[in-house]
Amino acid sequence: MRVVVALGGNALVRRGEMPDAELQRGNVNRAVRSLAPLAEKHELIITHGNGPQVGVLSLESVNDPNLTRPYPLDTIGAETQGMIGYWLLQALQNALPGRQVVAMVNQTLVSAVDPAFENPTKFVGQVYDREEAEKLAAEYGWTVREDGDRWRRVVPSPRPQRVIETRLIRELVRLGTVVVCAGGGGIPVFRNDVGRLEGVEAVIDKDLTASILAESMDADALLILTDVPRVMRNFGTPEQEEITHTTPFELRAENFPAGSMGPKAEAAAGFVERTGDMAAIGLLDQCAEILEGTAGTIVTPNATWPLRSTL
Repeated sequence: MRVVVALGGNALVRRGEMPDAELQRGNVNRAVRSLAPLAEKHELIITHGNGPQVGVLSLESVNDPNLTRPYPLDTIGAETQGMIGYWLLQALQNALPGRQVVAMVNQTLVSAVDPAFENPTKFVGQVYDREEAEKLAAEYGWTVREDGDRWRRVVPSPRPQRVIETRLIRELVRLGTVVVCAGGGGIPVFRNDVGRLEGVEAVIDKDLTASILAESMDADALLILTDVPRVMRNFGTPEQEEITHTTPFELRAENFPAGSMGPKAEAAAGFVERTGDMAAIGLLDQCAEILEGTAGTIVTPNATWPLRSTL
């Protein structure tokens, strides 16, 4: 099978952890221990989040006295792709001796008139208490919103249209390469009035990019790996229940938060609708079981998934 895996930000920095490099590298190594068995059996394309890392580098840039102005978000997104790509590249090479692995810096096309630029929703950076978040917002011109019981910065998250380097990724996969690409949803770019690419101040949702990438790669499965075992119906209420198997129509009928589970559900539903293949949402540590259909929330056109003997 050809499998696209979207690693959540928790694969690198868990909630409440300090974003130190060594801690993140340890988390990457743990993630790769779960992914390596998939790479041994299937063609594997890996994407990843970068919200915490973008927040750290953005704050460093704002506070750097040697800069006349902070680095823009597209440039910081490229920095995080290189950094996280390097960690994943090295960990995968160590876990898969003899296998070719590549980590790419990718651009993702968005529309310059996407309405998301008027309504920032994408969480980036560390969590703060409300007082500190509002102080930073006033000082740096940020937009901040509540994220669970804490507060974080939010930035525009335009809808991805295409990963610019799609053809190159496809060729690498055809040659048997494990590809790490489109990190953080890709560097957001648009085509100007003369058709040239330009970066834009935004962060693209990595799950939505993974969905369009999986479609363009003719992937058999899209796995969105996060820190919850399954999608929950009526989350946080007495009626809360796990969703094990569902269809795109049923998944879209649920009311998920726009800044967390909403994009994951939309990414999974969109991929299944467009391709007729399988998507799933679940725990990183259970990625093999998710692909077999015994863990996670499985999304297919008819809410069923083949027996493991067919995989």
